[in-house]
Amino acid sequence: MVKAVFTTRVDPTYDDLPEVRYHFPRNYLRAAEQAIGDWIVYYEPRRKSDAPGSKGGRQSYFATARVTNIEQDPSRSDHYYAFIADYLEFDRPVPFKEGERYYESTLRREDGGTRLGPFRQAIRTVPDHEYDQILQAGFATVLDPKGTGFGPASTPGLAEEAAVFERPVIESVVARPFRDAAFARHVKMAYDDTCAITGIKLINGGGGAEVQAAHIRPVAAKGPDSVRNGVALSGTIHWMFDRGLISVDDNYTILMARDQVPDTITRLMNADGRLRPPRIPELSPHPQFLRFHREEVFKG
Repeated sequence: MVKAVFTTRVDPTYDDLPEVRYHFPRNYLRAAEQAIGDWIVYYEPRRKSDAPGSKGGRQSYFATARVTNIEQDPSRSDHYYAFIADYLEFDRPVPFKEGERYYESTLRREDGGTRLGPFRQAIRTVPDHEYDQILQAGFATVLDPKGTGFGPASTPGLAEEAAVFERPVIESVVARPFRDAAFARHVKMAYDDTCAITGIKLINGGGGAEVQAAHIRPVAAKGPDSVRNGVALSGTIHWMFDRGLISVDDNYTILMARDQVPDTITRLMNADGRLRPPRIPELSPHPQFLRFHREEVFKG
């Protein structure tokens, strides 16, 4: 097993859903197979799509996940799917290069420039300590709140010392309390601490938001801890959403189970009857997760 970097675009050419699967051609099969059972980081390139002149991608590592298995694409014999578990987005995108530092040493030329050959590989292996540095940078504010050296301002020699922290860092990411806290942070931030169904934003005396982060496809049903599988809801709406009394259509129309939602609740909902998605379109609920909720959870 080895760790790896998987490159995917916001508007991918392949059948990617990073929280669930990664689609790739045969020439990357060997590299992908080496990562089975181990951890990867996702990287978003500069080009958002294959369209000529496309740009605007973050050129950053943005999430980590674990590869569980690989299966051949049933409709394309020269393509495969890597299936994913334990997906978790970073607190901040981590640029492949910060100052003179490259997180992947193989991308750096001797003169300090970027080696384009390795950089263009959609799947590339990465040593454990470099994966660990990317992870530490992505979660620096949580893993190292005092700023002692896990983030981009790390000191020389970290490459050798990082291995000491490898297991605790990975174990933190796997642990449910860490994942729940990270998921809640990301979803609340995406929705500006505002309930997407009622438009209510309440801040308590301690400065914390009363809104909650709800999974669209439940964790118990293998729902990922992804912003696109999340929605910010007030406590009562969250309870009703989890129990299938409320759902959302692909066009964000709010759906209600017949005769099971009292008028006192419906009067609180957005006047146009639609969910308010995040301002950043890429963070909006993914149709596949919404469809799962309607088909498997909703009682309408």
